[in-house]
Amino acid sequence: MRIFTASLATETNTFSPLPTDRAAFEASFYAGPGEHPETPTLCSSPVPILRRRGADEGFTVIEGTSTWAEPAGLIKRETFEELRDEILDQLRAALPVDGVVLGLHGAMVAQGYDDCEGDLLERVRGIVGPEVLIAAEFDPHSHLTRRRVAQLDIAAMFLEFPHTDFQERGEHVVDLALRTLRGEIRPVISTFDCKMIGIYPTSQQPMRGFVDRLKTLEGKVTILSASVVHGFMAGDVPEMGTQILVVTDNDPEAGAALARKLGHELYRLRGQTAMPILDYEAGIDAALATRRDDPDLPVTIADTWDNPGGGCAGDGTFVLMSLIRRGIDRVAVGAIWDPIAVSFCHAAGLGATLKLRFGGKAGAEAGPPIDTEVQVRHLAQEGWQSFRASRVTLGRTAVVRIAGTEIDVVLISSRSQTYEPTIFTNHGIDYAEKEILLVKSTNHFHAGFAPVTSRIIHVDSPSSYPTNPAKTAYQKAGADFWPKVADPLGLGACDAAEEEADA
Repeated sequence: MRIFTASLATETNTFSPLPTDRAAFEASFYAGPGEHPETPTLCSSPVPILRRRGADEGFTVIEGTSTWAEPAGLIKRETFEELRDEILDQLRAALPVDGVVLGLHGAMVAQGYDDCEGDLLERVRGIVGPEVLIAAEFDPHSHLTRRRVAQLDIAAMFLEFPHTDFQERGEHVVDLALRTLRGEIRPVISTFDCKMIGIYPTSQQPMRGFVDRLKTLEGKVTILSASVVHGFMAGDVPEMGTQILVVTDNDPEAGAALARKLGHELYRLRGQTAMPILDYEAGIDAALATRRDDPDLPVTIADTWDNPGGGCAGDGTFVLMSLIRRGIDRVAVGAIWDPIAVSFCHAAGLGATLKLRFGGKAGAEAGPPIDTEVQVRHLAQEGWQSFRASRVTLGRTAVVRIAGTEIDVVLISSRSQTYEPTIFTNHGIDYAEKEILLVKSTNHFHAGFAPVTSRIIHVDSPSSYPTNPAKTAYQKAGADFWPKVADPLGLGACDAAEEEADA
């Protein structure tokens, strides 16, 4: 048995001002054939999993390129075509193969390509023919297009948001692929379009219960796999939105019925799933009140929408400037993207004091830059943070302390959202001694920070992320989905209070 595996992934915010080229992929993660580390990245876990399973079980694995770019704006056309063709050439050289298992994201958009994954999968199918198995793992913040479903035999999304299960779901996809190749199962994909878009964190109810129930279905009767495709509201493409995906053992009727049932159940939760998000000034007030009542642990403030994980720059200054103005002293900020400021700090050296301008560079939405005197507290040529078993690069980093305060800011040169407290501890910051931890992430930080903080507060500040799909001026996604339309499936309107909260 011969299996080819590779990974090509990023998440494209079509509203972001940050273009994506090959250098962006190589700066974040690039591993040629056979060079993938033993630890997975968010979208490449099938590669090291298959390597291990092949060695243990005696089948041949041919590894292609694995690469990931931090989410940003449109991918340069030549970049997508070069990376796509690199993997396709590796597949041709690997023939004959019995199966192809890919690690994808699902929300890649390039110049001239609204459906990068669909284009890649269609070309893969053209190379291997109709009888060869094609399977893929996806991020749930993706676009489940008919084009890609037509090429796939097996597909599954991460179930958790934050995506703490990306490795487990990689094992799940690989296991289904191997069972198929051994003749044990005959997978069939069924989908249901929920005609809506929203935010679905599993760190709270009702999504926690919904996903827990969904997990219990896998392995029952003919149900092999079930996934929620959240959709990605920052991707203006024709098939943007929330869907349900079910894989059965040659039982398309049961798959379609279950996808529809789950889709209707999720649809009836519209407007109830997102975490509370406060105006950032109100969020700071809430953090201070929490500290007065519970001074033993820091409060985490999530700058929800200035999130590099959603394609934004991560150099917004609004929340930090407010903390400075208010005289809030013991703060750790992880992180602000500013390669120029990092280079200045490295040039000045550890312990140096200098006047530094940082943040507020990528666009008007970021706010004005911060101009202040700082002391350089920590330097690293290759900073990093952890996310489960994955090691996430931050590039060259510097930690600066604002003069006259105990405000420590992690400055990074390779954009990344905040995942775990190692973004502080790896760079010399004792976050437990702080009052407030300011992180830039929508929800992936939650699992890491919830155990070490007294409260998590999500705040809203200006960014290049379109936060209100009811008002977003989509050109390609259309308007036939909730909340653009009150009840596109005709199953009953949301509660008025819920509609008002999401308006």
